[in-house]
Amino acid sequence: MADELRTAPPPTGWDRCRGVLSRWGFGRGSYRVAPGLYAVGTPGPEAPVLVTANYKLSFDAVRRSLAGRDAWLLVLDTVGINVWCAAGKGTFGTEELVLRVRTCGLGERVRHRTLVLPQLGAPGVAGFEVARRTGFKVVYGPVRAGDIGAFLDGGMKATDAMRRVEFPLAERLMLAPLELLQALPVFAAMLLPAAAWTLARGGSAGDLAGVSWTLFGAVAAGAVLVPGLLPWLPFRAFALKGWLAGLAWALFAAWARGMDAATTAAAVLFLPAVSAFLALNFTGASTFTSQNGVNKEIRLFVRPMGVCALAGVVLAAVHGVLR
Repeated sequence: MADELRTAPPPTGWDRCRGVLSRWGFGRGSYRVAPGLYAVGTPGPEAPVLVTANYKLSFDAVRRSLAGRDAWLLVLDTVGINVWCAAGKGTFGTEELVLRVRTCGLGERVRHRTLVLPQLGAPGVAGFEVARRTGFKVVYGPVRAGDIGAFLDGGMKATDAMRRVEFPLAERLMLAPLELLQALPVFAAMLLPAAAWTLARGGSAGDLAGVSWTLFGAVAAGAVLVPGLLPWLPFRAFALKGWLAGLAWALFAAWARGMDAATTAAAVLFLPAVSAFLALNFTGASTFTSQNGVNKEIRLFVRPMGVCALAGVVLAAVHGVLR
């Protein structure tokens, strides 16, 4: 039996509000639509078939690009993950695409045999295998959903600009809120023992505030400053970019708080390691590297980060006891 045919309504104000909340991590895991075939407008047997993920932000972006058009929208079950990440994980892949084509009875609804897939989904799909098993040819559309209209109007021919992957400042900072929220447990794990140590040694509320913003600054350097300054920070490795941002913050915090030499040394050892660790996490949300690059960075830098962080903690503790 074929899957139920659904209508794809245009995004509402509440959809946009939910989209903003999901970027901050609220309800992110459940922000998805049911997989299957959707009708945009009143598509007939000659209407194009576009394929996307069931992550609601991806679905809405494609739906907006099809405003005023008649088309079929085939939604794969990517477990609520966007096209690019799902292609890397295998959920936006050949098996799922073949399954959806068959279960929705697509061959009975359209006369042509062409599927338009997003270019960023290419790593997960073997087009020749899809054609062999379903009879549908795979055509890769533009990188950006906003170019879908021009792509269709141009006879499904992508220009060089449509193929180019860009990652401008606005898009990088759009990812920063979620990175920052996910980094808060790291901040809490550092703050609790640091606050206990400060208070146990008779520190004031001002001392506690100073420790708090010093630690939070290292978190923000890795989770916000690195994405924002990504193209301009030297080094290719994200961990080194994060280390440099953390070093700049550590030196600034030492100057602003009037730290002595030993405390400054502890900060220079510990804070850049924290920023580097958090910047390393951003590799999975960037066009700047690959899965192999991520694995290589983890192998190269995780141990040095841990050693530097531990050395900073030990130096700060010893200095605090001897003072």
